[in-house]
Amino acid sequence: MVVHRIVVLGDGGVGKTALTVQTYDPTIEDSYNKQVVIDDIPCNLEVLDTAGQEEYTALRDQWIRDGQGFLIVYSITSRETFYRIERFRDQIMRVKDTDDSIPMILVGNKCDRNGEREVSREEGQALALRLQCDFIETSAKTRINVESFN
Repeated sequence: MVVHRIVVLGDGGVGKTALTVQTYDPTIEDSYNKQVVIDDIPCNLEVLDTAGQEEYTALRDQWIRDGQGFLIVYSITSRETFYRIERFRDQIMRVKDTDDSIPMILVGNKCDRNGEREVSREEGQALALRLQCDFIETSAKTRINVESFN
């Protein structure tokens, strides 16, 4: 079976683990697996949740090397986490060192907390356009757009 490795990146507290466990069945430690069908081919998605490892740059480099796709997550309630998104994207580009397109999705999490919003949907869309990746707003808590990852 074909295996696709997806790496979930973002600052601490943005909801990386909450998003991951809403969609995937936990197996061991920080690795999650889900069987899906892509282009009529059964595949296994192996999702690496980097939560709690934000300060380990060397480990992150290894995960990025092994990753084939990336979710870069920020909290819509924290402009600070939004400002750091480009740092994660730059690290992916540096480690991957390729001109090929790298599958990435920019994820604005915690959209259920709209009253605390610090980052507009339009700002997220504009950043995704600039980074040449897809964009989605989600809520791990209320499962808004979580099914988009299935």
